Amino acid sequence: MKRIACFAILALWFQTSVSAQDDQVLNGTNLENVRYPFPVSYLQLNIQQQKLQMAYMDVKPSTANGKTIILLHGKNFNGAYWKQTATRLQQEGYRVIIPDQIGFGKSSKPEYLQYTFQLLAKNTKAILDTLGIRKLIVLGHSMGGMLATRFALMYPEITEKLILENPIGLEDWKLYTPYQTVDDWYAGELKQTYEEIKNYQLKFYYDNKWKPGYDEWVNLLAGWVKNIDYPRIAWNSALLYDMIFTQPVCYEFGQLRMPVLLIIGQRDRTALGKNKAPAAVQDKLGNYPVLGKETAKKIPNSKLVEIDNIGHLPHIEAFDQFITPLVSFLKN
Repeated sequence: MKRIACFAILALWFQTSVSAQDDQVLNGTNLENVRYPFPVSYLQLNIQQQKLQMAYMDVKPSTANGKTIILLHGKNFNGAYWKQTATRLQQEGYRVIIPDQIGFGKSSKPEYLQYTFQLLAKNTKAILDTLGIRKLIVLGHSMGGMLATRFALMYPEITEKLILENPIGLEDWKLYTPYQTVDDWYAGELKQTYEEIKNYQLKFYYDNKWKPGYDEWVNLLAGWVKNIDYPRIAWNSALLYDMIFTQPVCYEFGQLRMPVLLIIGQRDRTALGKNKAPAAVQDKLGNYPVLGKETAKKIPNSKLVEIDNIGHLPHIEAFDQFITPLVSFLKN
C-alpha cells in the first residue's frame, strides 16, 4: 500500500509539473498513441496475482518457407524497432513473431513484479503455444540477447538456431561493480529527461555519431517521462535493471547445443553500472571486441561476425551489414 501511495503522490507531481510549453510527445502508459509497424495482438496472462496483457506482432509472409523466427527486444526498446528486420525476413518467407515483454512497449506495466529471465522466457513460450508454433529460430538484441539465451537453455527442443546481436551480459558485472538496490535504480529513472536519454544513447550506442533516424527511439522513452503513470513505468524499469544485473547468463553459454550466430558491433562499450565501477576497471567493461571472441569460444557450435565501426544497434545503425550474415546463417 505504501508503494501505491508513493506512486500516486509522484504521479500527481509529474502531472502538475509538466510545462504547457513542452512540445515533446506525451506517450500513453502502454504506447496507446504509438502506431506499430504491424497489427498488434494481446495475450492475457495471470502472473503473481495480477492480470496482465502481453502485446505481440505476428508477421506472416505471402510465400512461406515453413520457418518461424522470434525477435526479442532490448532494455530501452520495444518490438517496433524490428520493423526493417521483420520486413526483410518476411520477404525471405519467414513468419516473424515480435513480442513486447511485460513492462515494455504496449504490454502491461504492473504495480510490482518479481522479474526473472525465466519468467520472461515462459511468457514468450506462452505466445508460441497460443499460436501453435513448435519450432523456431530465436534472435535477441541487447537485453533480448540475455533473454534469448535463457529461452534457448529452457527450451532447447524448440530452438532450432540462436542469434545474439550485441547481447549484454557477456560478462558478470557483479564482479566489478557495486550493487545498486532497486530503489537506487528507481531514483535514477525518476530523474530521466529527453536530454539525458538522448545523451546516453549518443554516447553508448552510437559513439557520438547521431542520425535523425535515431530520434524515434529516444522519443518513445522520453514521451513517457511526462505521463501521469511515469512513476510506475520507472519502477518497472528499476526492477528490470535489477534482473539484468543479478541474473547473468554468461556462465551457461557452454550448455547451448544449437547453432549460434554472434553479431557484434565492434564500437559497443555497453556495461550496466559501468560509471560506478572503480576507475581502473571502467575501460575494461563492455569491451565487445574482446567479449565477442571470448563468448564465441564458450559456445560449442558458434559463428562470430564482427562489424567494424558500428555500435550497440547494428540492425538500426548498419542494416545491410547486419542482415546479410543473418540471412546467410538462416539459410545454411
